[in-house]
Amino acid sequence: MTEKTHILIVEDEKQIARFLQMELEHEGYECGIEYNGAAALDRIGQEHFDLILLDIMLPDVDGLTICKRTRELSNVPIMMLSAKDDIETKVVSLDIGANDYLTKPFNSKELFARIRVLLRERHQLADRGNFLQLNDITLFLDRHEVMKGTKKLKLTKKEFELLAYLVRNKNIVLSRSRIVEEVWGYDYIGDTNIVDVYIRYLRSKLGPNGRNYIRTVRGVGYVAED
Repeated sequence: MTEKTHILIVEDEKQIARFLQMELEHEGYECGIEYNGAAALDRIGQEHFDLILLDIMLPDVDGLTICKRTRELSNVPIMMLSAKDDIETKVVSLDIGANDYLTKPFNSKELFARIRVLLRERHQLADRGNFLQLNDITLFLDRHEVMKGTKKLKLTKKEFELLAYLVRNKNIVLSRSRIVEEVWGYDYIGDTNIVDVYIRYLRSKLGPNGRNYIRTVRGVGYVAED
C-alpha cells in the first residue's frame, strides 16, 4: 500500500485550518493541525512531514520564527499562507527558508497546484542520485556533493567519506577504532585521534550547530543524530 503524503497545517484560525484539512484529505493527503506556534515546533521536531503549510501570525511563536527554526532541523518544503501581502514579508519568508508564499484569501485549485509542484521538486531531488539524509543535510553519493538546505558545502574526499559513514549509521554510537577501520582502512597506521581531528573539521563546515549533527559520546566515540 502506498504511504500517504503527510502535511502539517499550522493555522490559528480553526475554521480555515479545518477547511484546509478537509480539502486536502479529499485530495488524498494525510493532514495534522496545530493552532499555535510552540506546539507546531514541538511536533515538527518529533514527526516526519512531507510538507508544512504555515501561517505567519500565530499565538506565542510567529510563523517566520517557526520557518527559521525548522530549517535548522529539516529541508521539508514550507509554504507560507498569510494575509500579509507586502513584498518585504514575502522576501524575508523566502530568504529564511520558505519554498513558497501564498496570500490569503487563496483559490483552492492554486493551492493544490503549488503543493504538487513542491512535492514534485522534493521527489526530483531524491531521484537525482543515490543520497543520504541527516536532518537538513543531504549527501549525493554519486556526485560526492553535500547540501545543507540550499547551500552547497565544500568537503574534502575524506571528510565526505567520514560524514557518509556516520550518516549511514545514524543514531548508532560508533567507536573511534571502528570509524578508523571503515573510513581509513584496516591497514591505516596511526592514532585514532585522527577521527577527532576530522570530526572538528566536519563540525566547523556544518556551521555553528555542527555539534547538533555529530554528538560526542564520552569514552566511546561519535554518533550522527536526526
